[in-house]
Amino acid sequence: MLNSIAPYFILSYLAYRSLQISYVLTLVLCFFAALFVVRIFIIFHDCGHGSFFKSRKANDFVGVITGILTFTPYFAWRHSHAVHHATAGDLDHRGIGDVWTLTYDEYQQMPRWKRIAYRMYRNPFIIFIIGPSIEFVIFNRLPGANNSDKPRDKRSVMWTNLALLGIVLFFSFTIGLKNYLLVQLPIIAIASSIGVWLFYVQHQYENVYWERHENWDFASAALYGSSFYKLPKVMQWFTGNIGFHHIHHLSPKIPNYKLEDCHNDNPIFTELEPLTLRTSLKSIRVRLWDEDRHKMIGYHKAAHDAAEAAMAEAALAVE
Repeated sequence: MLNSIAPYFILSYLAYRSLQISYVLTLVLCFFAALFVVRIFIIFHDCGHGSFFKSRKANDFVGVITGILTFTPYFAWRHSHAVHHATAGDLDHRGIGDVWTLTYDEYQQMPRWKRIAYRMYRNPFIIFIIGPSIEFVIFNRLPGANNSDKPRDKRSVMWTNLALLGIVLFFSFTIGLKNYLLVQLPIIAIASSIGVWLFYVQHQYENVYWERHENWDFASAALYGSSFYKLPKVMQWFTGNIGFHHIHHLSPKIPNYKLEDCHNDNPIFTELEPLTLRTSLKSIRVRLWDEDRHKMIGYHKAAHDAAEAAMAEAALAVE
């Protein structure tokens, strides 16, 4: 917590002071502050799983505080994320805490306007640049956007909103609303985009696991429906080891600071093919689940089939 939250506040302060020098410098400092927000969100995330501390009260207390720092209502998010863990990779239980994913047949049977809406949602500029800021700044403020009926979950949205309002008012009267927004908005925009990208590539890649409910298996969904995102050590640190997502889904009670040890101590995990920064970029092109081939494909199945045939022919030619 010390090496995550303290640097965030220090960099935020320096970003504010740099407004008098150059806004380019401000944005550079905001970028690094955003990296620490990502790390803070992993603490928040682990608290939601009850894994960061042994004490439930400590998890909830720190979860609420870090939720305010990351613009996310703790108890409301914890509910939707628990649903995500219980249904990841289950084709018959999509829609809560996940990325909107259609099968190829579902997409083909949709009216044109819904296909356009799906394409817009899946557009990289929308899903990774515009969408994350809207999600964290606006949607997280709406009690109706939460799918839980529990009063505590609903109240957590309200209390988080009141806390954020208090922060905005405090800085409005001290440094000015404009200065606050010039620093805070870039930070939350960059951090949310990084966070959504991480979540996306952890569950959206060509050979990901999806099954109908009657064939769905928890362990298979964890190991093959959640990627091993092998990041450079610096980014692994900033993202709180969340790249070991297959282990996290297999056992959410393992805290982020033990995931790498778990991976190294168990030979079964070394057999899994990791995603790298380079190979993860291919995930942008997969948008639909092909139930016949059991893999994610683009919008045009014929084009996908032709590409595979061309690759097969090329392989034969080499042989």
